[in-house]
Amino acid sequence: MAFGEEVARVSMRILIAAGGTGGHIYPGIAVAKEIKNRHPAAVVSFVGTSRGLEARIVPENGFELLTIESMGLKNVGLIGKIRGLLVLPKSLYQSLCLIRGFRPDVVVGAGGYVSGPVLLMASLMRIPTIIMDSNALPGFTNRLLAPFVTKAALTFEEALPFFGKKGIVVGNPVRQEFFDIPSRPINQEELAILIFGGSQGARAINDAMLESLQYLGDYKNKLKITHQTGELDFQRIKKAYEDAGWKDVEVVAYIKNMPEQFAKTDLVICRAGATTCAELAAAGKASIMVPLPTAADDHQRKNAEALQRIGATEMILQKDLNGKLLAEKIVSFASSPEKVAKMGESAKQIARKDATQRAVDLIEEVAGLCAKQGNHTVDVEKIA
Repeated sequence: MAFGEEVARVSMRILIAAGGTGGHIYPGIAVAKEIKNRHPAAVVSFVGTSRGLEARIVPENGFELLTIESMGLKNVGLIGKIRGLLVLPKSLYQSLCLIRGFRPDVVVGAGGYVSGPVLLMASLMRIPTIIMDSNALPGFTNRLLAPFVTKAALTFEEALPFFGKKGIVVGNPVRQEFFDIPSRPINQEELAILIFGGSQGARAINDAMLESLQYLGDYKNKLKITHQTGELDFQRIKKAYEDAGWKDVEVVAYIKNMPEQFAKTDLVICRAGATTCAELAAAGKASIMVPLPTAADDHQRKNAEALQRIGATEMILQKDLNGKLLAEKIVSFASSPEKVAKMGESAKQIARKDATQRAVDLIEEVAGLCAKQGNHTVDVEKIA
């Protein structure tokens, strides 16, 4: 019998370390909401930094954010590595103090460099730990943590060898709001396009889209464009659309409610992060993907290739990206509504609706194991 089925009341204390990008934070948010749905008395808090997106996203979703100082060690250059190593002892000490104060039953690492010191310290303190990794090739920090953690909740079978018997494939947790998006009838006269390069924007995609406008003149009244630019590019991109005569375009720095925007969209032009891929699948949306070429171990290209093989996206490598090619792709979709619908259906077929539930099942299992061993603070009353 599963732990969640054999308890009448569970007052769990769960700490989720997540930071840096929305791709790390939102799966943690999905898991946190599912924990609260199952166990309203549970206490769920996040650990991040004060400068990352988590400082905005976590409170917006109703959860407490506890902060430490932490810096990455991968893809940051020599100076960045030195800075990261110098701050590491402080990160570990702050994690120690935070964990002692919070007294978690389970510590979950949802991704980002902040997960490293928090999960390592929790493991050294003999507190159960779970890694959530959404890539076929686990991230650098997670590969280092593999010997220390209790369990690993994975998205791809290919990641299992890195964690041995600790690894369990559950899928990539996605907020329920994406699954709840209703099917959108394709408008023969207008194609709604959403452009975003992740939560912070992508200059390469922004520039290619602006360049494409000169080739899309005949489609000016057939395209309804929403473009999330990121804070740094917002004013420049907004002005460029206006100067090109595309005034009926919604240009925003950041989209707070992405499920709501997805519901109004037919085609998404985006990067190929694991969370973005999972959200597109959950919502059943057609896409043009431009993988981030500097992503660790080129995992975004592998993500996009996997989706392209099943007809769920069309990929443009950034080295090949230009306005003319992007315009040709957009025209092919605008001229073929059935292509948009078919691609959305292909994406929907690979969605893992139970991923969040299975991740929380694993958290409950670990918490239940610890209850039996007597080295946790979960309050459990079994059904007679």
